[in-house]
Amino acid sequence: MSDGTAGAATVEDLDVRLERHRVELTGYCYRMLGSSFEAEDAVQDTLVRAWRSYAKFEGRSSLRSWLYRIATNVCLDMLTAGNKRARPMDLSEPTPLARAALSPRPDHTWLEPVPDARVLPTVEDPAEAAVAKESVRLAFMAALQQLPPKQRAVLILREVLAWKASEVAELLDTSVASVNSALQRARATLAERAEAGADAAVSDPLDEEQRKLLERYVAAFEGYDMAALTALLHEDAIMTMPPFDLWLTGHDDITGFMTTIGSACEGSRLLPVQVNGLPGFAQYKPDPEKGGFSPWAIQVLEISDGRLTGFHFYLDTQRWFPLFGLPLHLDGEPDEVEQGA
Repeated sequence: MSDGTAGAATVEDLDVRLERHRVELTGYCYRMLGSSFEAEDAVQDTLVRAWRSYAKFEGRSSLRSWLYRIATNVCLDMLTAGNKRARPMDLSEPTPLARAALSPRPDHTWLEPVPDARVLPTVEDPAEAAVAKESVRLAFMAALQQLPPKQRAVLILREVLAWKASEVAELLDTSVASVNSALQRARATLAERAEAGADAAVSDPLDEEQRKLLERYVAAFEGYDMAALTALLHEDAIMTMPPFDLWLTGHDDITGFMTTIGSACEGSRLLPVQVNGLPGFAQYKPDPEKGGFSPWAIQVLEISDGRLTGFHFYLDTQRWFPLFGLPLHLDGEPDEVEQGA
């Protein structure tokens, strides 16, 4: 290398080439780890390792395949502790309203939400885009968490990213037969855990019926109209509120909670967000001290057969709202506030 100019150009080019893969790698690591923040840490570690060892990369595989190999090893190392992130309904029975109590569990317990833009690359094929969205939905993510780490990697690479068995075998330094066996076991585990299509009916993009359902939901929630909300809920609808392990099922217990323990949510405002391949909202509660509205929850909604089957409130606002590029205070109506990127 004769001067620093060529070296600088090479470094800049490598940074650009690596950065092109950030979103898809974040999606992969998120599916592996179940955590938005751990996924971003894993990707950053992956890109740093790639940058440092690029001189040893001999081009025997594509840069993308090489990055996935590094990312897989990073995730497998992070999963050696064996913790499985979960939703409240994966850990306990539903709580009757009469015994409802807000008992938090540590952050590492919970499956975390993620903005679509951070994990879903832009693709032109609608079918490919639909598969990608389905593969980050909460029900599928929760099922993935039940798989041993290497089975999880095999299933994601084969079923979500459509890698060939031979490519996965090379990445994992194993045989095609071993990959096929792991995939078969992973599929069997997921089949055993298959839920009754909690969010299977969400179309991409939302159809007119689903858009109208969301409009009615916003009107009912912002108006705190429990009769209108009840009309939108499936009879077996589920409500969760991580980091609390409480979960409620059925519209009577859900609306009963909202008018008692959750009554401070009355008068809230909702901003739409795209989260886990599902419709969602950022909820702001009235702020009696500062005026306006303060962050309260990221809501993730599940829809099936024209009704809400699940709505999940993620309450750690200091973590979630910056991740979604959302303001930490609303002075006026939500539509007057410009949302972050």
